[in-house]
Amino acid sequence: MYEPGLDRHEWESEMQALEDQLGENPAEALPELDRLLERMLLETGYDITDPVVREGDEREVVSEFLAAREITMLAEKDEGDVGPGDVAAAINGYRAVFDHLVSSRSASDPDLGAADDA
Repeated sequence: MYEPGLDRHEWESEMQALEDQLGENPAEALPELDRLLERMLLETGYDITDPVVREGDEREVVSEFLAAREITMLAEKDEGDVGPGDVAAAINGYRAVFDHLVSSRSASDPDLGAADDA
């Protein structure tokens, strides 16, 4: 049985667990954050391999994710080309995608929206 509230709860729990790591060592937390967002995008039907196929919000969401992923990959190589501002940009990009996916999941499930309002 499909229960979108369970996915959302799981995502929020994982993101909360990552917040401490992001505060302590943001560059090292990027790969785990990337994996969470990739899974979320795939579970909600986004095609992260081709950001130009779809129009509107979907294109922007995937583009934001891919830009953050590029910084994450550079940070993992540890070539010194990624500064704190780049890491912050990646984190902000991932958070924007996360917020979009969680809010769109709430909008698609009226029971979740009602629970949020309570």
